[in-house]
Amino acid sequence: MREGIHPTFEKTTITCHCGNVMETMSTKKDIKVEICAKCHPFFTGKQKLVDTGGRVDRFKKRFNLD
Repeated sequence: MREGIHPTFEKTTITCHCGNVMETMSTKKDIKVEICAKCHPFFTGKQKLVDTGGRVDRFKKRFNLD
């Protein structure tokens, strides 16, 4: 391999919006994420319904699910 062309591989912290902090190795420093394994619905078993652009409301209105 050629010398001097590869990025440095160093310790970094990954911070989630839920407050979970993980330490790992990466080429980037201090990564911030919106969702992690501690707060993701697949791992927690709790389903969060995220309404993007009123799509859930339109679905409920269309099929009279209110």
